[in-house]
Amino acid sequence: MPCASPTFAQAPAATNTHPIVVLLSVDGLANFYLDDPKAEIPHLRGLMKEGVRAQSMKASLPTVTWPNHTTLVTGVQPGKHGVLGNQVLDRATGEIVPFMIDPIYNKEELVQSPTIYDVAKEAGMKTAALIWPATRGAKTLDWTVPDVGNIKLVEQHATPSLLKEFSEAGIPWEKQEEWWATKRIRERDGMFVQMAKHVLSKHQPHLLLMHLVELDHTQHGKGPNTPEAYEALKAADERVGEMWEFLKTTLPGRATLIVVSDHGFYPWRQAILPNVLLRQEKLLRAIGSKITTDSKVRAVDQGGSSFIYIRDKENRASIAESLIAKFKEVEGISAVLTPEQFAPYGLGDPATTDRVPDLVLTAKSGYAFFDVAGGDVVVMPKEERLRGTHGYNPDEPAMQATFVAVGAGIQAGARLGDISNTSIAPTLAALLGLKMPSADGPVLQEVLETKAAE
Repeated sequence: MPCASPTFAQAPAATNTHPIVVLLSVDGLANFYLDDPKAEIPHLRGLMKEGVRAQSMKASLPTVTWPNHTTLVTGVQPGKHGVLGNQVLDRATGEIVPFMIDPIYNKEELVQSPTIYDVAKEAGMKTAALIWPATRGAKTLDWTVPDVGNIKLVEQHATPSLLKEFSEAGIPWEKQEEWWATKRIRERDGMFVQMAKHVLSKHQPHLLLMHLVELDHTQHGKGPNTPEAYEALKAADERVGEMWEFLKTTLPGRATLIVVSDHGFYPWRQAILPNVLLRQEKLLRAIGSKITTDSKVRAVDQGGSSFIYIRDKENRASIAESLIAKFKEVEGISAVLTPEQFAPYGLGDPATTDRVPDLVLTAKSGYAFFDVAGGDVVVMPKEERLRGTHGYNPDEPAMQATFVAVGAGIQAGARLGDISNTSIAPTLAALLGLKMPSADGPVLQEVLETKAAE
């Protein structure tokens, strides 16, 4: 382990008696794993017995990391909070705008709805987030290391005093980029757990958000329900157990642990290339492998779904009608969603928000979308290699996410059926004695020992 003997400075217990809520996201922890006899997850199953588990949790469309982590902390769907995908198209420039690993925008520029940490901070509470998406530069986080792509951005946007504390405690925060590049993801996740322990011990924030990524990374490369995925799942379970044991020991009777995920997973062996079809229809132009920015229509992949942007405003309706018919004939596409069908998915309206696509394609299991425009094949031949992805329709059972809660304020043994990820932020607020007035989802009253006031 990278931090064999970290030192945790203890805050005076007499002056810190407030509740502490920890939201721990295990990226890619599909709900189906909780019932899988092959899954070695004794800690998660122990938490389920000691606390409460949702039968399933519906994610947001597209079922990818950035929009779903933002829904978890805002309680609203992507069309409201503005983080519509891992990437979107700038209609004016024709360029793809990446959101994932926050390369461009600070939180205030990207997230358009109040977050639970905004609400907590406004109420005078202390807040922290470690490797949580879409938090770069967040002014309402007292202690933060954002989920950014390189060490320069970490140095620029993490809390300076916190980085100094990590160094003094022997936590090698400066290794984040190197360990990602060298595929030491498990060690990296382990380091984030050490960071969380340090923050909780020294600062005791009312709210801590944290994000572990190895399971997602492994399933992308090897597929779900594979030996490699089960091994990564076992490691993630050990991290969860480590956090709960720490909370019980260090903050007895005060801490609540909520374990969630952002989406499920599907295996795939065939790639669908919508931009090839668009090029064949003379709606998109490519020079070599590069799609030109003067293209009339552009597909932007979200793994198991694809956003179709029609930039030709005058002919938008006729182009959309033609493309709907053509995409419905493509092998591997399960649905072509039009703006009239967006409302149940909370995607917003392309007529009022430029980043909202004009059409959304969703794939079947076994297929994934890619932004390739070269060649003459729209659906590639089946590959021998198995991989995995997400982004598919959230109504698909395999896309269901995980919710497990235990600790202070949680009604042990409560029965909780199918829920939405829009209920997480208001439930966190209720545990802290707060309200999220803008949330789409209700408070999960069934899990609370003392029901929140209406």
